[in-house]
Amino acid sequence: MKRTRCVLLVFLLVLGATACGPRSANPSYDAAPEPKFIGRQTCEGCHEAATANWRGSHHDRAMEVADETNVLGDFGGATFTHFGLTSTFTKKDGKFFARTDGPDGKLYDYEIAYTFGIDPLQQYLIRFPDGRLQALNVCWDTRPKEEGGQRWFHLYPKEAVPFNDVLHWTGIYQNWNFMCSECHSTDVKKRYDAVKNSFDTTWFEIDVSCEACHGPGSNHDAWAHARRAKVGTANYADLGLAVRLRESEPAVWVMDPATGIAKRDRKRVSRNEIETCGRCHVRRGVVTENYVHGRPLMDTHRVSLLTAELYYADGQILDEDYEYGSFLQSKMFAAGVTCTDCHEPHSLKPLPGNGACVKCHLPSKFDVPEHHHHKQEGKGASCKACHMPTTNYMVVHARHDHGFKVPRPDLSAQIGAPDACSKCHSDKPLSYSVDAYAKWWGTKRISQPHWSTTIAAGRADPSAAASALAALIDDREQPAIVRATAADLSEASLEEALPSLLGALADPDPLVRDAAVRALSETDPAIRAKVLPPLTQDPVRTVRIDAGRALAGAPAALLPPPQARQAADALAEWRASQNVDADRPEARLNLCALDAELGDLATAEVECNAALKLAPGIPAPYVNLADVQRAEGREEAARETLRKGLEVAPDNAALWHALGLALVRQHRPGEALDALKKAAELDPGNRRFTEVYRIAQAELAPRNGRGESP
Repeated sequence: MKRTRCVLLVFLLVLGATACGPRSANPSYDAAPEPKFIGRQTCEGCHEAATANWRGSHHDRAMEVADETNVLGDFGGATFTHFGLTSTFTKKDGKFFARTDGPDGKLYDYEIAYTFGIDPLQQYLIRFPDGRLQALNVCWDTRPKEEGGQRWFHLYPKEAVPFNDVLHWTGIYQNWNFMCSECHSTDVKKRYDAVKNSFDTTWFEIDVSCEACHGPGSNHDAWAHARRAKVGTANYADLGLAVRLRESEPAVWVMDPATGIAKRDRKRVSRNEIETCGRCHVRRGVVTENYVHGRPLMDTHRVSLLTAELYYADGQILDEDYEYGSFLQSKMFAAGVTCTDCHEPHSLKPLPGNGACVKCHLPSKFDVPEHHHHKQEGKGASCKACHMPTTNYMVVHARHDHGFKVPRPDLSAQIGAPDACSKCHSDKPLSYSVDAYAKWWGTKRISQPHWSTTIAAGRADPSAAASALAALIDDREQPAIVRATAADLSEASLEEALPSLLGALADPDPLVRDAAVRALSETDPAIRAKVLPPLTQDPVRTVRIDAGRALAGAPAALLPPPQARQAADALAEWRASQNVDADRPEARLNLCALDAELGDLATAEVECNAALKLAPGIPAPYVNLADVQRAEGREEAARETLRKGLEVAPDNAALWHALGLALVRQHRPGEALDALKKAAELDPGNRRFTEVYRIAQAELAPRNGRGESP
């Protein structure tokens, strides 16, 4: 897929319970100070087994200095040609170089600064004078030769990526500082300077080490030494750990012989482990760099919902979504399963074969042909083949879907999502899988309703699906991420969804609360002012700041002074969250939209121009800038801005649509109809573009001076 994000080849590290290392004599233990990072070398003195398992893992090899030990690619003069451009890889005096096209399209020799990942591919990072590290999109396939590896390949094999393409390796979508750094190193600080447009990014450890997951370890180290010295550990709660990843009373999985499925002997009371892993194993945005281990994930990150760009309607992975969003949908998550129930926490490896699955699913019931209907030694006997189908990202990296879904080929026929059966039997029509499924399981499973049909209907026409979406929001038996997605889709049918969205504001899951807040941001200001102020005090930052943003357009007179102050504080937090990513055009455009809404058009224009400077090849800043210019009464300038955007992106429907509206305002009906028609043709699935063009045909045709039907 064209918009593949930076590869994350790692699974989150979950270390053991104690750590200690060498310390000075006679330490003081009067009070536990603010914890600090101390480094893996301190931890490994007491945690030898965990360290041994970690060494060589994807976490250990997540990022390393480029040297003879770590570089796996062929730098012996090897060449790779992609759409006529030849890159050459060489080595000199122990340093590694790539000769390839730079930001101006000319060939340069670039020194490799760091390796990135290890299996099944390795990327290479190049340092630029302004502090950027950029990831080459020509990578080394580390798989064995007999598996197709040991070769150079391009991340976008079927398309040219010239120097002026937004996906070129020197551009913002291959920038390590934003795209990759947080999840490949420990205690990363991006440190972007918006004035200088430069980075001074730092890390405490280059790879994903102990404290990436356990948090700063100084107090735990102090606890360990206090315990050893028998001087008292009362000042160090929870062993001095920054976060408890294991529950204080670990659960035991007890097999139910009637169902053949094990159950926890106690309810899961903490999501610390899952959300620690989710920090990097999820599609998300950062809302603050002040990450605090043990806080809810959404306190520092914005978790992506099941949008059409990222997931199929049934929640299967579409774009590079990683594991967390899928896992939240699963029956495993609902049953209390955590990451380390299946993965060894330090090597990150699951048990081979069906080993992890049969720990909780009785082999005599599930690991037999009577269940999977395939030969016992064949691929179809693998639990993962049916319940965790893979999708390739980064060309060669097969990722397992962590939704653990029961295959439903009948749903594939209804909603267009893939299914595990047809993936394996790709040489046969879908009806083959549907018929086999019905033969094995009868109509019982096929007749079972599934929330995916509501999501699919909501994507196709949220107004027509309004009642079904509202019912899904209300159904607390369904996964929270699904209900949040339904709330998000309900933005287009607020009148019918309003009671459900109001109820969702009190939901225990912040994903649902936040989706409801954002949907309600489109309601009448009086409604917002009545129902959203309590959410500006939400304990979870993402919910709180989105409530502040939603109230930004409400007249101040509608809010009593205390609520107005709270809303202002939440809005200030929202603004700060955008400034975290001031190096990104989307953040600058969000600030542009806010300033325009608040009537500060001059500042809005500054933000739009900043976005254009960061990414002149992206269409959105041109649309936003034109909107600001229009609000300022500068219609001609707005039209010229849109035409400049079309020079960059001639097939962008949003630009054509905006230009069409601008031409309508300038009383140029013929040109306006042409532009609106172009937008509708380029994006036929966009109901707004289609509807506006239909109305324009009816309204503008009589004034079409060309004497012809538009």
